[in-house]
Formats: sequence, structure tokens, C-alpha cells
Amino acid sequence: MSYLVLARKYRPQTFDQVVKQDHVTRTLSNAISAGRVAHAILFSGPRGTGKTTVARILAKAMNCKDGPVPVPCNECRSCKEITSGSAVDVFEIDGASNTGVDQIRELRENVKYMPAHSLYKIYIIDEVHMLSIAAFNALLKTLEEPPSHVMFVFATTEPRKIPITILSRCQRHDFRRIDVESISKYLEKICTKEGVKIALESLGLIAREAGGSMRDGLSLLDQSISCTQGTITHEQVLDILGVIDREIIFDISKAVLNGDIPKVLDILDEIYSGGHDMKKLYADLIEHFRNLLVVKMGKKIDKLVDIPSHEIELMLDQVKGVSVTFLNQIFDLLFQEEVTIGHSAQPKLAIEMVFIKMFQIKPALPIDVLIEKLDNLRKDIDETRTDFRDTENKPVCQDDTEGSQVTSSKATGTAESITPFEKTPFDPNENIDRTWKRFLSILSVKYPSLAALLTNSTMKRLADQRLEIEVNGNDFNINMVMKDKNTAIIKKVCKDFFGQEMDVIITAERRQNNENQQKKSRDSRLKQEALSHPLITDAVEIFNGKVVDVKIL
Repeated sequence: MSYLVLARKYRPQTFDQVVKQDHVTRTLSNAISAGRVAHAILFSGPRGTGKTTVARILAKAMNCKDGPVPVPCNECRSCKEITSGSAVDVFEIDGASNTGVDQIRELRENVKYMPAHSLYKIYIIDEVHMLSIAAFNALLKTLEEPPSHVMFVFATTEPRKIPITILSRCQRHDFRRIDVESISKYLEKICTKEGVKIALESLGLIAREAGGSMRDGLSLLDQSISCTQGTITHEQVLDILGVIDREIIFDISKAVLNGDIPKVLDILDEIYSGGHDMKKLYADLIEHFRNLLVVKMGKKIDKLVDIPSHEIELMLDQVKGVSVTFLNQIFDLLFQEEVTIGHSAQPKLAIEMVFIKMFQIKPALPIDVLIEKLDNLRKDIDETRTDFRDTENKPVCQDDTEGSQVTSSKATGTAESITPFEKTPFDPNENIDRTWKRFLSILSVKYPSLAALLTNSTMKRLADQRLEIEVNGNDFNINMVMKDKNTAIIKKVCKDFFGQEMDVIITAERRQNNENQQKKSRDSRLKQEALSHPLITDAVEIFNGKVVDVKIL
């Protein structure tokens, strides 16, 4: 066949011509110049990134008539034979077709013979991970101590499948994926040499579809050139490759960010009617929203986003006024539903369901703003609670003589809420409520826990040497007061306070404490207000969490 595909026609012939693998080619060139080339070298990396090409260049550099030299002449007999694939001293072996131990045994027998007319006998084994374990074991000794005239160059896309005993005997070089911009520029150079007219936008699309593989990019360009005549239009490239225009992806993201669900559904229907792969569309959307998120964060965009520069400008314009948190919500939802879309028998309906769910997401506030508003909400709750207590706490007595007001805070229910009174002689004409408050004040000095139990109690009757106390509260509170020990304490304090023995009678009044009921009602209302507050619901939705408890302080 006379036609030579672009991938073979424009295969690099020197290290300088290899695209975006400088870390490998520079190391090899320096090693050749210093005479420190390893006898066994492993090239690993994705397909189409130049592993076999660099292996051939290395073979030419080592066997060149002036070699070993970093830059082969490509004019001598050895260089020409290696370029054409007919060199008798350079063996290219397909590991997938020669997996058995017998082929490796034959190789071991042949390595002992000197090269025909070159400096080195070089074995290039492609897809070396396909060799069997027995074949690897047969290669071990030869690989570790080969004859001085032999070199091994291995290439693989899956280095993890190679036994560690082989890896440890090789000098490893890892090839990287080639970025879209570099592939696009290389394709542009080839189109210039071939006299092909094609838009830069189309070259960028081909480069994206190549997935980091230069060989795939050249194959797609070859296909596009072969299927058209004259100038290649962008529409023709889209039709030939069967890919979705990037403009449609941007239209979908714009509709999503604007909350226009009918527009999204209409675009999805058009794509489905055009026969495009809906699962491929969904993968493109995940990548697109990931790139939007990275662009919005604004750090290391050129490194983290592998797209043409003009698309980065479009993304920057599209994410103006959109929070990072909202973009992260969308990206998170798309990524979570990826498995569902991948296994769905009706991907179009599944994608529509995802977008309908997406439109139920409310744009979330930035974290710092959310925290600030949550602090303000807490302050509002505290103020509401304070106002409620201020209206609940009412004066219980007025001291006209001293001009001071005594207040009992029943909301706290502690002995500390009783205002201390000076210890003055008992006045039979004193108001009974005033007498009771002074009695509790004296009791709280030495017996604060008992005074706390009597806080909600009242003095029902005081006559001669008889004192009747009504204890209000639950069963626990009443039983504690009526214990013999506590009753004896009350009688003792009564003797000191009244100056005589008192017959103390304690009665129980088991009734619902209205104040506690009001407090419970208030707390319940505050909890419900907090749970239904928009900031709380946003926080729960953002962090995908749940409210465990609400504390009313």
C-alpha cells in the first residue's frame, strides 16, 4: 500500500522531535553523552505517548556509526534500517504474541552471539506485561547480567502487572499524557505541511478526543482529512467523529446555572434525536462542571484544566456571580449519579432525572457567610429567650422600708435566685410571704440544696407555734423534702428564726408546674424555629448531614 498514515509518516526521528516527554528524552540524551546508559530500560505510560518511538530513537542513537550519540544521524546504514524496521541487530518483539517460556529461551540462546554490524544487539519488547510468569522467570538471569553487547528496552501500558523482580532490574521512565494544547499545535504543524485547511476549533476538538494520545490524535486527523475534500469545516469534523459540539456543553451549563430547566431538557432531546451517546455526554458534563469549579477557584488553572485557552475565557465569563459552593453541589450530584447513568437501560431519562433533582438544589451561600449568619441566628435566639424571661420574672414583694425589690426567678429553679435578707428578729406582724422569703434566705446559707427543694413551696399558715408548709412539685421533690433528715433541719432553722420550738407540718401538692410547662413550650417553639430556619436547612443540605439535637442554652 502506497499511502502512509500520518502517525507513521510524521513519527519523530530524534529526541528533540518527541512532544511533551522532555523528562525522558533529556535523561536519555544525558546518559548517552555520559556513557551511563542502563542495559535494561522500561518505558511505561498511556498508549500513543511515544514509548516505542523513543525506544527506536534510543536504538538508533546507540548503534549510529558515530555513536553512541544523543542525536542519531539518520543517514547511516544502521539508522536507516532501524527507521524502516529491517535492522538485523534490533529486534522488536510483541509481548502479547510471544508470551510463552519457549520464546524467551530462544532469546536467551541468541543474546550470546555478537551483533552483525552494529555496536549493540537491542531487544525492544512491546507490551512486556503480557509475558507469562514462567517467561519472566526465564528472563531474570539474562536481564540481570546480559552480555556487554546486549540492551533490553521494554514498553508497557500496565507496569503494575510486571513482577517486581523484573522492575528492580530495569531503569524505569514514565511517559505522561500529552495535553490538549500541545496535541493541537502539533496537528496544526502537520496540517500546514500537508496543505490541509482546518479550523483551530476543530483541531482542539480532535485533540480533546485523543485523550492525551498523540497517535490517536493523528489517526482522528487522518480520518477527517480522508472523509472530506477541500477545506474541512467544523460541522464535518463533528459529524465524522460523532462527538458533541463544545458549544452545546456550554449551553447546558449556562441553562443549569440560570435555572432554566426547559432549556436543558430541550437540549438533551436534540442530542438524543441526533443519535449521540448519552453516556458520553454525561461524562463530558462531569468534566465540564469540574473545570468550571477549578476555574472559579482561580488557582493553577492552566495546570489543572486541560482545555484550550479560549474555552477558559468562556468559563471565566460563565461562572461570574456563581458561588464555589453551588458549583461544588452540582459537581457532587453529577459525580454521585455517574454509576446510575452508566448502568441505566434508558440513559436519557436517567440524565433528565438527575437534572430535575439538580434544579431542586438551592444555591448555597459561601461557608464564611453561612457561619456569620448562623452566629446572627444564635444571637437572635438568645435575645428571644432573654425577652421571654424578662416578661416571666415578676416581683413577688416590695420592701417599702428599704426601697428594694425582691425577685424570684422560677425559670432557673435554683436557690441562688433567692435574694439574701439580713438576719432580723421575727416580727409577728410581718407579711407571711415576706417571712417565708427571709426564712428561705437563711436556710440557703447552710443548706442550699434543701432551700432549692423548697423554692416552689409556700408557707400556708403561721400561728402561735404552728408552721404549715405546702411543698409543690413532682414526687421526687416532695419525697426529698419529707425525709426525716430534712424535716429535722427545717425544725432546727425554725427554732433559730422564730426563737422558739415550732410544730412544722409539711403537706404535699402534686400538680403540674405551669412555669415548667411554659418553659417546655417555649423551648419547643425555639427548637422548631431553629430547625425550620433557611440557614439551618442550607447547612444540612450543603454538608449532606442531619440535625442530631438542638440545645437551648
